[in-house]
Amino acid sequence: MPDARTEGHRVLADLHALRAIGAYKTGVHKPTFSEPHKLSLEWLVQKLPEADLSATIDGIGNVFGTSTKPGPKLLAGSHLESQNYAGWLDGPLGVVYALEAARVLNADASVNGAVEVAAWCDEEGHFGHFLGSRSYVGQVTEADIDAARDRTSGRTMRDALADMELAGRPRITAEPGRHVGYLEAHIEQGDTLESGRLAIGVVTSIVGIWQYQINFTGEQNHAGTTRMAVRKDAGLVLAKFCVAIDERFPTACGPRTVWTTGRITLDPGAPSIIPGGAEMLFQIRDDDPTVIARLEQLLRTMADEASAKGPCTVSVTKLRTGAPAMMNAGFQDAIEAANKAVAGGRSIRMPSGAGHDAQMLATVMPAGMLFVPSIGGISHHWTENTADADIVTGAEVFVEACRRILGG
Repeated sequence: MPDARTEGHRVLADLHALRAIGAYKTGVHKPTFSEPHKLSLEWLVQKLPEADLSATIDGIGNVFGTSTKPGPKLLAGSHLESQNYAGWLDGPLGVVYALEAARVLNADASVNGAVEVAAWCDEEGHFGHFLGSRSYVGQVTEADIDAARDRTSGRTMRDALADMELAGRPRITAEPGRHVGYLEAHIEQGDTLESGRLAIGVVTSIVGIWQYQINFTGEQNHAGTTRMAVRKDAGLVLAKFCVAIDERFPTACGPRTVWTTGRITLDPGAPSIIPGGAEMLFQIRDDDPTVIARLEQLLRTMADEASAKGPCTVSVTKLRTGAPAMMNAGFQDAIEAANKAVAGGRSIRMPSGAGHDAQMLATVMPAGMLFVPSIGGISHHWTENTADADIVTGAEVFVEACRRILGG
């Protein structure tokens, strides 16, 4: 059974306190290094001593709560910034669960060891991809920080760090051997749990994300005087290429592969001008690199075929490679056992179709992740929500999983 000190009302109160900072409709608007984000980090710094943790904010905006309690240490957390005008649980749920686990277990003399807490900066990618957790595992250089810009405003990361009064602070990196591993909780951001009336998702893997820029080069000309038969309309070729992807990818993809055309631009994009250039940003996600390699080769073959056919040339440029991460088998077992103890075993093992900080931590230590249901499967929108009862159940399972991991 859950420990009596795992207090659901305390978890909900913490989440609503964070929800009130940068509130937008029923969600939040809390971009990285905005004033609401800064206030959220300061809120956490004030709360960490409740769990017998010393608080530090490092030079990239990560918050750490560290313990002096003897025994093994388990790192847990998530992030506190949000997507623009988005949901109130994406990120804060995992931070508050980690805080609750630390409050319950760190004060318990029967527990050998302690839970330490981390709030990773910029998981949502306002300045880059997983900058906080990547910094912690040694994958961010000073040159990366020099080059980082806010995707919305163009503000440099150096200016943002200075505004946060973090300029010149050292960045904290993982201390080899300090932690037995890392555990993260998150809303599912899909409808698998809700539709199956399940309480917990035991994450088996986190997908890799591969991103491409596909360019179409035709001939700009007058939209009224150029005959249809001789046009080299880059926009039209792009549209046909999108349809062709949806027709051909299903024969080469895996069971959970997803692909998305995220942005289309036409050059010059005027109604009276045939576009001479067009561009699409295209993304593929899967947890099997061999599937991605097969799809990437298909994408390049399709581009070559389209160029040969005409009337436009098509080129594919890879922008991002994201290796998938496997979650530790022992941590999966601990989450599942904890769920049986506190939630009647209503769980499922499932991959994560979204990227999370846990995949970065998995490069340097064992990592695990659990999901709680999302109402309607909605996330990255201000209507994102999870039932209070599901939030409390998730907290109980998380604390019990931490207890079992610390117990070996």
